[in-house]
Amino acid sequence: MVWGSINLMQYIIANWKSNKLLTEALAWVEQVGPKLSQNDEVTLIVCPPSLYLEEVSTAAHTSGGMLKVGSQNISQFSFGSYTGEESAEMVNQFGEYSIIGHSERRKYFGETDAVLAEKVRLAIQSSITPVFCVQDENTPIPERVTIVAYEPVFAIGTGTPDTPENANEVCGKIIAKYEGLEVLYGGSVTS
Repeated sequence: MVWGSINLMQYIIANWKSNKLLTEALAWVEQVGPKLSQNDEVTLIVCPPSLYLEEVSTAAHTSGGMLKVGSQNISQFSFGSYTGEESAEMVNQFGEYSIIGHSERRKYFGETDAVLAEKVRLAIQSSITPVFCVQDENTPIPERVTIVAYEPVFAIGTGTPDTPENANEVCGKIIAKYEGLEVLYGGSVTS
């Protein structure tokens, strides 16, 4: 779950990772979607597994259109012979956002800063808003990124969130370093 606010805009981004069966995903959208009201200050984005993008996107639009859909990843390549990859052009049919640079992608798939910059370029070129993940204020952020999720590695899937004080401090440093960004906290949370 990613959440945060700056400049009066708030985002809630639910990254489902490799969780939920399709029936569970659609039931969630059916339950949550109609409860959302028009609110110019809050954007709720759900990022299901890519296998479910089309059906979750259709269900989200059917439920009133307040729920936005994003992907958990896009390919660093455009169309071509890239087995198992989904290009930004393909994802654009079903999602307006894409999580790029998540620490799990960096760790398990060896995604480098150069690969991530290319993913950002292709996302923007395909009218997808990248949600770029950083581990700290020293993580390089590609040009034209407008939404950043600060996700400290120790708080990813561990149930151990960063403290609000430290998260605010790091987010403040990122904002000071990169003008015009919306920065969210993207690690584990508790009540």
